Amino acid sequence: MNVVLISTYELGHQPFGLASPAAWLRERGHAVRCVDLSISPLPATLVRDADVVAFHLPMHTAARLAAAVILRVRELNSNARLIAYGLYAPPNASYLIEIGVETVIGGEFEQSLAASVEGFKQPSIVSLDRLALLAPDRSGLPGLEHYSKLHHNGSIRIAGYTEASRGCKHKCRHCPVVPIYEGTFRIVPVEVVMADIRAQVAAGAEHITFGDPDFFNGPGHARRVVQALHAEFPALSYDVTIKIEHLLKHASDLTLLRDTGCLFVTSAVESVDNAVLYKLDKHHTRADFLEVTRRFSETGLTLSPTFIPFTPWTTRRGYQDLLETIAGLGLIDHVAPVQLALRLLIPAESKLLELDDIRASITGFDGAALLHRWKHADAQMDILAAEVLRLVASGQKRGQGRREMFAAIWELAHGTPPAEDLDLLPRAAIPYLDEPWYC
Repeated sequence: MNVVLISTYELGHQPFGLASPAAWLRERGHAVRCVDLSISPLPATLVRDADVVAFHLPMHTAARLAAAVILRVRELNSNARLIAYGLYAPPNASYLIEIGVETVIGGEFEQSLAASVEGFKQPSIVSLDRLALLAPDRSGLPGLEHYSKLHHNGSIRIAGYTEASRGCKHKCRHCPVVPIYEGTFRIVPVEVVMADIRAQVAAGAEHITFGDPDFFNGPGHARRVVQALHAEFPALSYDVTIKIEHLLKHASDLTLLRDTGCLFVTSAVESVDNAVLYKLDKHHTRADFLEVTRRFSETGLTLSPTFIPFTPWTTRRGYQDLLETIAGLGLIDHVAPVQLALRLLIPAESKLLELDDIRASITGFDGAALLHRWKHADAQMDILAAEVLRLVASGQKRGQGRREMFAAIWELAHGTPPAEDLDLLPRAAIPYLDEPWYC
């Protein structure tokens, strides 16, 4: 079979979601071409010659971008079978099938995708089977130099991406992993992870992002992975994503992360309001976040917190408190400005729909946008959210630094500029990847 795998967006990373199934399909003898539309235009000739075209939909942005591409592919090749796979495929199955997709696949997708390419017909498949995973095959993808890069101590490094586990054993209400995995996670064998890292280092990677929803879902596995990485590539740095809850529970492992090359840890803090954290079922508190920040400072690790600052429960005073907390903890440089502008996303099948106050705030489902629209009870909060987003977008276009944008957001939220004693002087930049979006 001639198979074209298409990615529209994977947070600025070379698409793991193409490289992993490509290995499976090529091993079975299929001719596979990988297309990353964040880098290259849609190749009409490849599409016309394809027997199967499959789209990876790992997040909301990717799914929205894919919709128009699916329609274009159908115009170019009405005979090709279209498949959509990834976290955002099953929740949007009815819409995807309506626009021409034959099969949607979620969960551990590689085996089901291969079976579908070879003729297995089922409209929707969600599999959590334990697969004998293969090392991803990244041949044919744009080089790593075309993707997000690490900025650290005035240098810019080529960054790679891999996954040591998939799914998550937690059930945070707003997380897109939960409707698919329902508290299940699957590890990727250490030898497969290392084979993928080895190939990326050979291709120029100087830093690796681990894209696991939570790197400490399996702490023993995580330890083995970072020890193997550091033993083979002692100069290679990396970053991971870990819940606040796990950073406290496994605090003794922070030194291991630091000593094996971890430059920063992303953690979905989401809010500093305990009532909001309870609604999101985050299993941490404001005090937990403050304690993790203290421990990171003591350990010498960089914490990169992410937030969902605008929710139906956010008040202006609560938003002001978030900014004051970030400044008080010395985290202004640690927070990408877009993290201060994000509005709660309620996609199809979200566990947020279990909450009465969420259902009361919803104004309807927007099929084209693939989300439930909602309004805040205080219309001024929706106005503030829109103003902050415009400010951030404008600041990014002008190349403003994080501290300059933080000061502008502060003034917008408080109505007055930051106090003169607020530390807004430029500092040595913390390590970060230059792809600002996170959804």
